[in-house]
Amino acid sequence: MTPAHLRKLDEALSAYLEEMVAGMGRLERRRAMEAYVTGLLLDGERKSIEPMASRLVEDVREVEAMRQRLQQCVSQGTWSDEGLRERLARKLEAQVPELEALVVDDTGFPKKGQHSVGVARQYSGTLGRTDNCQVAVSLHLAGPRGSGCIGMRLYLPEDWVKDAARRKAAGVPEAVGLARKWELALEQLDDALKWGVRRHVVLADAGYGNCREFREGLTARGLPYLVGVPGQHKVWPPGATPHRPVKKAGEYGRPRTRFVDDSGVQPWTIEELARQLPEEEYRRVSWREGSRGLQSSTFAAVRIQPAEGHVVRKEPGAPEWLLCEWSSGEAAPTKYYLSSLPADTPLKRLVTLAKLRWRVERDYQEMKGEVGLDHFEGRTWRGFHHHATLCMVAHGFLALRRALFPPEQDAVDAASGAPSASAPAVAPHRPLPALPAPRRRTHPTSRPLSHLIK
Repeated sequence: MTPAHLRKLDEALSAYLEEMVAGMGRLERRRAMEAYVTGLLLDGERKSIEPMASRLVEDVREVEAMRQRLQQCVSQGTWSDEGLRERLARKLEAQVPELEALVVDDTGFPKKGQHSVGVARQYSGTLGRTDNCQVAVSLHLAGPRGSGCIGMRLYLPEDWVKDAARRKAAGVPEAVGLARKWELALEQLDDALKWGVRRHVVLADAGYGNCREFREGLTARGLPYLVGVPGQHKVWPPGATPHRPVKKAGEYGRPRTRFVDDSGVQPWTIEELARQLPEEEYRRVSWREGSRGLQSSTFAAVRIQPAEGHVVRKEPGAPEWLLCEWSSGEAAPTKYYLSSLPADTPLKRLVTLAKLRWRVERDYQEMKGEVGLDHFEGRTWRGFHHHATLCMVAHGFLALRRALFPPEQDAVDAASGAPSASAPAVAPHRPLPALPAPRRRTHPTSRPLSHLIK
């Protein structure tokens, strides 16, 4: 990497950080926040506070002072997570090309012991099992050219909600009560809309899509959705006209409670309906060019009405799309999605959106593997959310660089043979001072980014 390339990236990061932390308190705090994000972006196996401090200074005698600055910034600093996330969301919304979805998901963090805030034996989709871990619900902006996380909230299990001593030790705010994951997701969507994020289509897996309250909450907010659902989910098939049963003259006894169709049709499971669809309903659809070539599968889409609670007189859901995927080599369809998108939405559009949800997995991979989202060693509520927010800011810088300057176009990409993100950090050329400068600096950043994650 030439000095010109280095200066260009150095200036870009400096301008980005200045914009993100402006007005977030006194100069010392803002510089500590910038140093923390820079530490997250620099190479190194661990992104916990002490290893980052050692990379951010050249003189080993200054490591402890830098560690204290970072510790104070994340664990004790009273700056606003929401304020910083709002700035990040507005920037991604304005600058990432072709954004078209808000993606809801959750991720797990394996933990030992019982004192880290929110830790419990609970199911984590990340781990694929029940284990001792923390789980956080997140919200992402996504499009075919980039994505970034704009919200993350720790899920607090019921045992934690009721344990006053553990709550106090971990600094859990009194206002934080028991909330289900789908409720946390709706709260984050409310924040995003309040910040000015557009009403993109919401994508989520079956853990959220199977919840009628979540889908109804999206509709009440004017947010279209395309969400995964399990095959056992009940729906009224195409052409059904479910209605409340009418007691006929002369009929005695308790009135019927099940919604009925005059033709005698009953709700089917999605799995049953997908198997009964005519073969000509299934079409081969491709959605993107991936590392393994053109990605494609076989899909069918039909209009149905959800039938949850029909036996207890719950209204049928509004007509919507059921998208079924029948992958090669499978004996039957195996993936299903419900979508409130308009009735004239093309099949390819439904498929493209359904497959866009993969961006959240890439975000998690990058945030954990590159910027150390799961490396935080603190135990408190504030520390966890401050660390997560600064990881989101660090990842946002990478997301913007990749979206606006793809590798084949970006002049600041590493030359062939540059060290990977897991390589040991090189000796700094211009280290950060352990203590903040007494006056505003004039150079773009306090540390060169010769080994910044690409």
